Amino acid sequence: MTGPDVRGDIRQFLMTRRARITPQQAGLPDYGGRRRVPGLRREELALLAGISVEHLTQLERGRARGVSDEVVDSLARALQLDDVERAHLIDLITVANTPPHRTRRRATAGPGLRHSVRQLLDSMTGAAAFVRNQRLDILAANRRGAALYAQVLDRPELDANLARFVFLDPDAATFYRDWNAIANDAVGSLRTAAGRDPDDPALSALIGDLAIRSDRFRTRWAAHDVRYYRSGVQHFHHRAVGDLDLDYDALELPADPGLTIVAYTARPGTPAHQALHLLDTWTATPTDAPG
Repeated sequence: MTGPDVRGDIRQFLMTRRARITPQQAGLPDYGGRRRVPGLRREELALLAGISVEHLTQLERGRARGVSDEVVDSLARALQLDDVERAHLIDLITVANTPPHRTRRRATAGPGLRHSVRQLLDSMTGAAAFVRNQRLDILAANRRGAALYAQVLDRPELDANLARFVFLDPDAATFYRDWNAIANDAVGSLRTAAGRDPDDPALSALIGDLAIRSDRFRTRWAAHDVRYYRSGVQHFHHRAVGDLDLDYDALELPADPGLTIVAYTARPGTPAHQALHLLDTWTATPTDAPG
């Protein structure tokens, strides 16, 4: 994603956020009649944010030079952005204002994991856990994690990539019982990563490949929604143990920017807890993902 592409992302992000808010949601009077644009008009957003229409117009054209923190905060409030969306807007503006010859990619760990991370992963015996990077590649998994995600790890054509599995493998709709939610999370995570690290060639190649091969990915990508996969409940259907409703927590590794441990657990006494124990008797073993 080059400089002009980042400017285009700023434009599309702001316009899609503006289009989703009605005057009523923004606290503006509704005078009735047919509106030419969905959501807020540019003049209405400028009024709410306390900036000039000309300034907003320049921003929506991707011209972000000299944008102050105060303007970002005002836009975030007016557009009702959550913390993830606000951080994404800041990332885009920062990249757009960085001269091409000074662009620096965010540091990301290589394919090998530090020994201490590998030990930490293996010590999580009560959880199904894996390490992934910002491209959603599974780099390593403990015993339960490898068993839970065997459908991803056992298929070389997926390159141990969760987004490829979600959008290119028909079995994903069965494995994830709420496929729509995980699909939105996957695209939102990739969109967030692309805003932070627009010069990652592997990330750009993955996004391009998915956009070519999957209409469902392409439609979601065009929405410019961003997400963090942090915590919640994931609903699986595993081919060996059936349905599992597992709590998950995503733990970023500060010493390895871009790497995250995702751990799935179940409350004792629940069917999911029993199913996790059944995975221990299955054929999966601790693994480093291919690649």
